[in-house]
Amino acid sequence: MSFPTQHPSEMRLYDRSRRRLYLNAAERRQFAEAARIARPDACSLAMTLLHTGCRLSEALELTSADMQREARVLTLRTLKRRNPHHFREVPIPPELVQLLGAVHENREPQERRFFWQHRDKPLCRTTAYRWIKAIMSSAGIRGAQASPKGLRHGYGIHAIRCGVPLNMLQKWMGHAALSTTAIYTNALGAEERSIAERMWRLERSRAEKTDAIS
Repeated sequence: MSFPTQHPSEMRLYDRSRRRLYLNAAERRQFAEAARIARPDACSLAMTLLHTGCRLSEALELTSADMQREARVLTLRTLKRRNPHHFREVPIPPELVQLLGAVHENREPQERRFFWQHRDKPLCRTTAYRWIKAIMSSAGIRGAQASPKGLRHGYGIHAIRCGVPLNMLQKWMGHAALSTTAIYTNALGAEERSIAERMWRLERSRAEKTDAIS
């Protein structure tokens, strides 16, 4: 069984000019802070990208029927698959459930209504991209990583740092191959040190337990 080839930019954490392509932990915090003071619909879109790692085009397809409030799950259609009906469920934090509900609850109740729309159609990608770039600028984030793709890569690295298993992260991010998801284990700089420090803490804890027994 073969899968479509991933776009090269999807599989690298640095470009050919050695520019970082992902938001680091500090930039993720800065982005979240800037998003909270942006216009409500831009804020909800930004926080959805931050907390799901989905592609911008996938977020723009989300409707009110795609959020399971009680389960705290968003159902995303994976766009980079040959099967157009491939869906995945991604868990989201309670604050995002509340934000999406608060921002969009005043709209007319319909079975399926796009979260971000213009004239009952999904908000165009150009406008959505501009919203995210504006929040990046407000947060003082500049460079190759200051984009929706930078948010996606940052989510992948954040998940690895938090101990999310690769196969689970593969499902959440909609990757066809585990080898694509594994690129996030190559996190460099502060991200790599954080992973190493967690490993050292575990080793020290085990050594202390052994010493206590002996």
